Formats: sequence, C-alpha cells, structure tokens
Amino acid sequence: MFQVEFYETEDKKKPIEEFLDSLDNKMAAKMIGLMEILEEKGTELRMPYSEHLEDGIFELRCKLGNNITRALYFFYVGKKIIVTNGFVKKTQKTPRGEVKLAKERRADWIRRHN
Repeated sequence: MFQVEFYETEDKKKPIEEFLDSLDNKMAAKMIGLMEILEEKGTELRMPYSEHLEDGIFELRCKLGNNITRALYFFYVGKKIIVTNGFVKKTQKTPRGEVKLAKERRADWIRRHN
C-alpha cells in the first residue's frame, strides 16, 4: 500500500488542500476518493484514472459531469506519493505551467527531505 501526502511549502501551506477546498463538495469528494484508490493501486493505477505526463510527473484524472479536475503527483522512495498541485481543466492539453509547477515543487520537496 502506498501513502499519499500533500506537498507542503516551507511556510507550512498545502496548495492541494486549498485546491480541494475550492471545489464543490461532490467534485472534492470524488477527487479524495480517487486519491484513496491511488493509495491502494499506486504504480498500477492507469487510464482513465491516472496518466504519466512526463519526467516522472503523473496526473490524477477526475471527471464529474462536464467538469474535469486534475491533481499532479510524483512517486517517492518508501511508497510515498506526493501530490503537488491541482487545477480545473479547461483545455484539451494539460497546461505547461501546471507541469512546470509540479516539477518545481518536486525539486523543492526532494531538497528538503533528503
């Protein structure tokens, strides 16, 4: 079993918690449910729930009606899954800025946890 953790900034903020709080209750509940499935399946979770984007960054894919949300994450030693950021998807492709942010947060997390 894997363990999902939320990326935390140096000033103790958890951007993914703020993102989940910004969603309506049903979407937030569905996203949290997907994170629980991710904990169970880990690296075995595939489409349509999870997709590798690039360079070890994955996206957790959540759809409710016409609304689509994503949470980006990476795997870390010791069966940890670090969720870095989330966004409401409005375009066909995942925005480059979101992937870049996930990579920056991963580098920061690794720097502070090694």
